[in-house]
Amino acid sequence: MAFDRRVVCRRSSFAGWGPSPDSLSPLPGRNRLDPKEWCTLERSTKRLPFADYLLAAPERVDEVRRIPKSVGAITAQTRWSRTRPLGGSDRRWHICLGKKGGLCVGKTKRGKGTKIMVVVDGKGLPIGIDIVSASPNEVTLIERLLDKRVVRRRLPRLLYDRAADSDPLRARLARRGIELICPHRSNRSKPPTQDGRTLRRYKRRWKVERSISWLFNFRRLVVRYERYAHLFLGFVQLACALTVLKRF
Repeated sequence: MAFDRRVVCRRSSFAGWGPSPDSLSPLPGRNRLDPKEWCTLERSTKRLPFADYLLAAPERVDEVRRIPKSVGAITAQTRWSRTRPLGGSDRRWHICLGKKGGLCVGKTKRGKGTKIMVVVDGKGLPIGIDIVSASPNEVTLIERLLDKRVVRRRLPRLLYDRAADSDPLRARLARRGIELICPHRSNRSKPPTQDGRTLRRYKRRWKVERSISWLFNFRRLVVRYERYAHLFLGFVQLACALTVLKRF
């Protein structure tokens, strides 16, 4: 494609096109463009080598020195001048200095956690629930769990694992009319208080483990996401209610 690069400045070329130049009123604050200065907009451009100009600093590209600083300096001005301290917010993402925690959270050998204490009946249906910190020993938590039962009938016996092997706990439960059935620990130094005839009932312990597996089918209870303990306890109670309804 060819272009005519000659300057167009002849009056004869614009004869009959629009008003005469003398009748044009100048714009305020501007100079009137004389028809002699009318010309085409096409101009020949200077070829810029890629290696010398495109990858060079703006000072080398701009020969008139109109760009005062390089692109790197301008970019550095647009960045945050000081370092954001940890604990601020960036794009609505809040970074907290404190560690995650809440009520009923305690340290264990595997990290922090919350214990879910459950008492079930002979069919494996949960009749009492409680959440406590994972740090205290379970020996001190069993009586508190029994007080939170929804069924107020007397329990003749209580099956528990080796964690409840404590003679003072057996004595306290005996005063309440409850017989504690649990195997002795391997490092027990005192004489045994239970024989093999009492431990025959311990073979029904699998019903308790089954009830615990029913509750942990709800993924909301596997990992505690709630900071407040009463919210987490509400989800545990809801899981127990759904478990009981499924068995009827």
